[in-house]
Amino acid sequence: MTSGIRKTLLKCAMALALCGAMTGVQAEPQHGIAMYGKPALPPDFVSLPYANPDAPKGGRIIFGEPGGFDSLNPYILKGNAPWGLGLHTVETLMARSIDEPFTLYGLLAETVETDDSRSWVEFTLRPEARFSDGSPVTIEDVMWSYETLGTKGHPRYRTAWLKVARMEQTGPRSVRFTFTEPDRELALLMGMRPILKKAQWEGKVFEDAALEVPIGSGPYVVDSFEPGRYITFRRNPDYWGQDLPINRGRNNFDEIRYDYFGDGDVVFQAFTAGETTTYRETNAQKWATQYDFAAIRTGEVVKSEIPHHRPSGIAGLVMNTRNPIFADWRVREAMILAFNFEFINTTLNGGTEPRITSYFSNSVLGMDHGPAQGKVLELLAPFADQLPPGTIEGYNLPVGKPDRAIDRGNLRKAARLLQEAGWQVQGGRLVNDKGEPFTFEILLTSGATETHSIVDIYLKSLESLGIFPQVTIVDSAQYKERTNEYQFDMTWYTRALSLSPGNEQFLYWGSKGVTEPGSRNWMGMNSPAAEAMIRTMLESRSQEDFIAATKALDRILTAGRYVIPVWFSNVSRIAHSSRLHYPDRIPLYGDWPGFQPEVWWYEE
Repeated sequence: MTSGIRKTLLKCAMALALCGAMTGVQAEPQHGIAMYGKPALPPDFVSLPYANPDAPKGGRIIFGEPGGFDSLNPYILKGNAPWGLGLHTVETLMARSIDEPFTLYGLLAETVETDDSRSWVEFTLRPEARFSDGSPVTIEDVMWSYETLGTKGHPRYRTAWLKVARMEQTGPRSVRFTFTEPDRELALLMGMRPILKKAQWEGKVFEDAALEVPIGSGPYVVDSFEPGRYITFRRNPDYWGQDLPINRGRNNFDEIRYDYFGDGDVVFQAFTAGETTTYRETNAQKWATQYDFAAIRTGEVVKSEIPHHRPSGIAGLVMNTRNPIFADWRVREAMILAFNFEFINTTLNGGTEPRITSYFSNSVLGMDHGPAQGKVLELLAPFADQLPPGTIEGYNLPVGKPDRAIDRGNLRKAARLLQEAGWQVQGGRLVNDKGEPFTFEILLTSGATETHSIVDIYLKSLESLGIFPQVTIVDSAQYKERTNEYQFDMTWYTRALSLSPGNEQFLYWGSKGVTEPGSRNWMGMNSPAAEAMIRTMLESRSQEDFIAATKALDRILTAGRYVIPVWFSNVSRIAHSSRLHYPDRIPLYGDWPGFQPEVWWYEE
């Protein structure tokens, strides 16, 4: 089968997965809820289709992480909390299936109810739901958690909370949210907020980063930790939800441990030395050439490639348009032209990885690389005079020379654009009409070896244009603080995107993030057109309209030239102990949060 046929079949399969019978949701309690159509699993499902309900319990899995942590509150902007804390110890009303684009099934909630227009949603708690200290999860805990996160928590919670007109208790175990505006995703988002124990936080300042272990209702509890060094989670033998169908075959390890190391290279060395038991490799060439250590040869460690059908997302060097030199799209295009992707990919990956061509590429949601047509054109037309060149006409990334670091042809194009934007070379340096040099800072985190290698090659091309950036390397805590406050000119940027983009897109690209700290709008874009596309996505009642709006948004983002994109992979490469196993059935999203370690298990 040719790659073209495979790609076509993949898009068709994804379109079918995304689509569903557009039947109205009746206002009666349901076991689950889908963004479009009905949940794939019936009310009496036995387990998630990608979980092994017969997986044995026991053993442990050890992850290695770069950097460290100084907080145990992952729900606020301040501090740096360990990745697994919220994932393993705290639960939400509903749980996501990573085998469907956007479908939730009851977890803390036994039912969900909404009207056809989704102007409100109501959840009913399971009577048996308990926190790890044995106390019941109550509607009071739920309502306090939602209001606290929405008003004092991380900015990622505020967008949806601001669209809640009213939150009210409707029964001993029921809560209803009524919304201020049309937004079909809100009924699902309200099922995905972490539920915390209200009594634990009485008399305390929620916004302060602290090392107090939060009380959650999840399958694990924090066993021990040392800030910046490790944190260990122990499976709770009294976990209230262990027999729920949504949990069968999940949460199988007795212990989950995260060890922290100085940088990414040390994390890999610790894995080869047997100090950790799993390692996710992001470099294709390293995967092919550097996995010949002793544990591989003896069979103690095995290599697994796990396919996925996710969009490519975006990864690369982002330009902060809050800095005036990057406010001009011609300058940003020149920066992209100076980046010889083909040579860098050949040097670091052996040329094996495909380039990210748009934010939603590799999926049915990705833009078409030609003139906008049909519904996409209709959506973009009212904003035509605001959009950078290529948004409607079609935009493609430049192609460089794989056999040389400096691509003279693309650099000449870059020089012309810079000159049009008011920059010219004098005395070997690029300056403006006032003689001020074109200079900026590239902020990187320590230990990111591959990123440093990419930037080192890129700097040589920039020097040919008379540009000499300053490279600043900081630790993970400083990096988080500076990026939260947008105190950088260019930095490494990664955003994973799903098959069900929604309200989080405002956090990624919305105008509030230009000034409000902690958003993911690192590029500082302020685009009424982009926000209009997001609103259309949220209000769409047909899959056709939703896909058209997402394709239009993809064009705005890509032609905005905010990020110099690198590569993506349609497989996850995980090296792991031969005692660690995962099911044969791989979900739609592949290796995504909800897969490792949730459905993995330990077996001799």
